[in-house]
Amino acid sequence: MTDRPLTLMAVHAHPDDEATGTGGILARYAAEGIRTVLVTCTDGRCGDGPGGVKPGDPGHDPAAVALMRRQELEASCDVLKVSDLEMLDYADSGMTGWPSNDAPGSFWQTPVQEGATRLAELMRHYRPDVIVTYDENGFYGHPDHIQAHRITMAALQMTALTPKVYWTTMPRSIVQRFGEIMREFHEGMPEPDPAEAAAMAEIGLPDDEVTTWVDATAFSGQKFDALAAHASQGENIFFLKMGKERFGELMGMETFVRVQDATGAAIPENDLFAGLR
Repeated sequence: MTDRPLTLMAVHAHPDDEATGTGGILARYAAEGIRTVLVTCTDGRCGDGPGGVKPGDPGHDPAAVALMRRQELEASCDVLKVSDLEMLDYADSGMTGWPSNDAPGSFWQTPVQEGATRLAELMRHYRPDVIVTYDENGFYGHPDHIQAHRITMAALQMTALTPKVYWTTMPRSIVQRFGEIMREFHEGMPEPDPAEAAAMAEIGLPDDEVTTWVDATAFSGQKFDALAAHASQGENIFFLKMGKERFGELMGMETFVRVQDATGAAIPENDLFAGLR
């Protein structure tokens, strides 16, 4: 027996990823007395500036955006009752194909071993029982999400720790429902072209391949408020337009694929800590 608290570590790429992907589990497990550690890998400098100004446009100040997004991240963590926030502070690499992908010091240009060494130090310090990050495609192909996956898996190899490890995913049934709701909120929205539709069809996993379904509906209000804390990022507005009740219906269940486990807990499971308590 040990006095060390059960610990969840979520490794995310940008400020606001913690809310969209794992806001429910962070809030739920914090409420259950579990220590929640959030590692955010980049500074978010490629996000929107005040008034929605885009990277590369006049008036976009990357350093000012990074500072603003850090403040938003801290506010989100307060809402979700995150125990510990750790920032690696690599420069945001931007979306696939952006010039910022090639910028010296960007997360995408950082050697995996360098990032993994820093993350391994945090793993040894916090000794997480559960680690959550993205799959090898970063869920939808974002360079920084892919890099977060790479450094997480490499860091695990550097330690002697044997946590349960999960990758975020989304059941295809919910992906389809997302598309329906987006069209509902955007009247006259055209049907996606075949290439776009085919790409969307590849996001997530068939429902029967999802190993872990965590019901965080009771905490969806906190998740909504955490997302709202990232007010500068226009892409969040779609979710917030739903209102809390609708948001909770769609975003209350958080789903994962278990990729490492030493507990022998049966799957499918409804608790990331199954077999640990």
